[in-house]
Amino acid sequence: MNEPAEQPGRPELTGAKRVVVKVGSSSLTDSRGVLDPVRMESLVDALVALRRRGTDVVLVSSGAMASGMRPLRLKRRPRDLASKQAAAAVGQSLLVGHYGTLFARHGLTVGQVLLTVEDVARRDHYRNALRTFTRLIELGVVPIVNENDTVATHEIRFGDNDRLAALVAHLVGADALVLLSDVDALYTAHPSNPAAQRISEVADIEELTVDTSGKGAEVGTGGMETKLQAARIATSSGIAVVLAAASDVAAALAGEPVGTLFHPTGKRRARRLMWLAYASKSQGELVLDAGAVRAVAERKASLLPAGIVAVRGSFVAGDPVRLVGEDGAVIARGLVNYDAAELPSMIGRSTHELAAELGPQFDREVVHRDDLVLKRRKARTS
Repeated sequence: MNEPAEQPGRPELTGAKRVVVKVGSSSLTDSRGVLDPVRMESLVDALVALRRRGTDVVLVSSGAMASGMRPLRLKRRPRDLASKQAAAAVGQSLLVGHYGTLFARHGLTVGQVLLTVEDVARRDHYRNALRTFTRLIELGVVPIVNENDTVATHEIRFGDNDRLAALVAHLVGADALVLLSDVDALYTAHPSNPAAQRISEVADIEELTVDTSGKGAEVGTGGMETKLQAARIATSSGIAVVLAAASDVAAALAGEPVGTLFHPTGKRRARRLMWLAYASKSQGELVLDAGAVRAVAERKASLLPAGIVAVRGSFVAGDPVRLVGEDGAVIARGLVNYDAAELPSMIGRSTHELAAELGPQFDREVVHRDDLVLKRRKARTS
């Protein structure tokens, strides 16, 4: 009996059961900054082909603001927040309408999912978002995700859809994340540099040394650095990432060796730990002495009251907090087991001592090691 033939191409894509695809504004618009129907149709055709191979698809799409510029007679991307939000409000319905029409030709329904930072920074909102995505996918709907620019402010926003796509990829349990760009791959220097060389694969993004200077396209917000940040988030949690040109989307989704493949560097994390590491908003700080820093960072131990020297901020049990050394350096983030008001009287004391004086409920860690995420070292870029 013959063995089944292996599928050619990158197994990270050919074997993926669920893929998140992110496309930027510059990949959807023409030279005038308005939606290009040919580009959109090419993208949708590639996503439909992926669906027909039995792979779930989630699309994270920029382009709302660009879509709204023409109806509002704006000749260039607005700079003030109110005009940006107005353009996004007008353009979002147009963008999803275009997608809806294109997918409907193939018998597929789309569902719009607009997210804000609050939707992933708060644990209850995060769980609600997961339920929404899960049910949409179960119903055979193609979720189309974008940041809710109509209500986001400069202070509370993702900043670009690359980071949003990485967080969504983990939220929905994707096997791969494909970042589509107006650049065909990652290069050792800016592609305009004649000496720049294409990097086809990255085994460990933390060992990467590249020049990420240079801005993204005028119509979009993300440059190469934001894509590397997204790749870092995804690969650290076991998700493969492909960076490719939007024109190569079909080849990228088919597993062909286009663009740059970032291999996963870590195991898939529990959703609460991914949320804690990249999406949550810290409510305070616990300052650790040198011994506690070593125990947490090197031995991956839980944080006990004896190792704390100061408590900062206002938080309650279950909130995310930063763990910092006495020099202010962030060591980790964790879910605290006590209210801020309870901790000052516990500082420097053993759990046995606290339990004997205050009761057995105090014989527990301030932050359990299973609810800790250590700060990762940054990639070396120049």
